[in-house]
Amino acid sequence: MLIGDLHYPAIDETVPGLFEAREEFYEQFIGCFLNVDADLHVSVGDLTNFGRPLELKGIYSLLGDHREFIHVLGNHDVYSLPKDELLEITGQKRYSSFETDQAVFVFLDTARELDFEVWGGWVDEDQQEWLEHIVQESGEKPLLVFAHHPVYNTTERSDGENGSIHPSIDMWRILDQKQGVGIYFNGHTHKDSIVQRDNWSFIQTSSCLDQPAFRLIDIGDEKITVSAIDIDTEELLEKAAVIYENINHYTHQPDARGSEDNRSCVIPLAITANLV
Repeated sequence: MLIGDLHYPAIDETVPGLFEAREEFYEQFIGCFLNVDADLHVSVGDLTNFGRPLELKGIYSLLGDHREFIHVLGNHDVYSLPKDELLEITGQKRYSSFETDQAVFVFLDTARELDFEVWGGWVDEDQQEWLEHIVQESGEKPLLVFAHHPVYNTTERSDGENGSIHPSIDMWRILDQKQGVGIYFNGHTHKDSIVQRDNWSFIQTSSCLDQPAFRLIDIGDEKITVSAIDIDTEELLEKAAVIYENINHYTHQPDARGSEDNRSCVIPLAITANLV
């Protein structure tokens, strides 16, 4: 299971109805997300709106002790605290990977630390070397990469200023070494988008406030299926609107929902025959 930019915010409690809207929206949304039976639940960053300790504690209180939850760092998550302090609060790792019988999973840190002026992504040299080794060692086993920022000029809006990992970082030098299927999941631009390039699929998920939804990733023997699950009841949409109209550092995107081709896809695992 995968969610995009959640932006759990600190709020001005003097705004009528805002406290109730925040409490009810996030409790209901996170409840629906965690109630879906899955081996893993992932946030691709901007779980909080400004990375304040109260925001982190608020959203993690809703997540509880869900052990199979991984929080990829987004730029909004590291506006207030150094990464070491943030990770001490959350108990998460800055970046990590693991392997199962079905696939290799990678979780990147693409967020700049304490940089409110530049919200585009960055991947340091140590992490690039680490990722390159994993790509090489993954062989033909499917590789699923989760990051906040898109690779430059892949998904929609990733070619704009601050819209991706900085274009000076040659991510393709690393990704092109992948044999077999690679899938890169990200958020950041608040717009659904799915793009295929060579043996890579780039799957971008919109913000949960603009479109209350999450993605289900099903890994089978012959294919990987990615589908969208909507929980956009009228009541939930009304609560979301109260939140995004009354918080800072957030701009509502009315066109967040992409076409169906940008919300779900099927990725065959036996692709070698097609690459002639």
